Amino acid sequence: MLVIVGALIVIGSVLGGFVWHGGQMAVLIQVEEFVIIGGAGIGSLIIMAPMPVIKDMVHQVVGVIKGKEVSKAEYLELLLLLYEIIRTAKGNPLSLESHVEKPESSEIFKKYPSVVANHHALEFICDTLKVQISSPVSPYDLEDLMDKDIETVHTNELRAPAIVNKVGDSMPGLGIVAAVLGVVITMGKLTEGKEVIGHSVAAALVGTFIGILISYGFMGPLAAKMEANLGDHGQVLHVIKAGLIGFAKDCSPKVCVEFARRSIPQHIRPTFEEVDKATSGAKAAA
Repeated sequence: MLVIVGALIVIGSVLGGFVWHGGQMAVLIQVEEFVIIGGAGIGSLIIMAPMPVIKDMVHQVVGVIKGKEVSKAEYLELLLLLYEIIRTAKGNPLSLESHVEKPESSEIFKKYPSVVANHHALEFICDTLKVQISSPVSPYDLEDLMDKDIETVHTNELRAPAIVNKVGDSMPGLGIVAAVLGVVITMGKLTEGKEVIGHSVAAALVGTFIGILISYGFMGPLAAKMEANLGDHGQVLHVIKAGLIGFAKDCSPKVCVEFARRSIPQHIRPTFEEVDKATSGAKAAA
């Protein structure tokens, strides 16, 4: 929602200032300029980005517009899941195998839908536990393994905002292309009078205006917001990592969860009392 509010402020400020100075809004309505710049931008995007990256980009942009961020409730749900699976593994490690092999049908994972909906987090938990069940490794080796996984996921996800940023950087240049084409057309109207020439030159300059506005007013900030969102969602994997490292060190389930809890950003971190109450309730229910 804040992204939409920001975009409206950008548009309102620019157009409002233009009208305030006596500009006519009709002059800025140059559909052909939008076609040239928008079409060229989409074409350059298709040239530089493979289809999986384009799909990921669309998914991330939709997430930015919806303003979906990891909430305190989702982190608390994640901590409860870690507590329950670690407690189960402590009782009988082999009993955990069926849960991590098919988490979608697991009675444990079904209790925590927000974790199941996060396929990166789900795969990260299950793949790490599969290693520990089949062939346990030291906490240090396990940490290296998880770090490599996090780095790979983060690198792949960052390709989408990088592409958005590159397309945004090309917008002023594409605006100049549209303006040059407008000037070329203007050259053919030199005998039609000052009013016609003035209108044609103004239409050409609109292309430069559109390109610069799209670049610095929208696409640059959008790419930065996408990166920030990836950082917030990537922190979920670090929280999981902290909890599973505690498990590899043979800490108690509550201590493992405390490792994970302290990896959560402070502004949405559940308190010790909230987590203790929730885990005690989960233990009593079990």
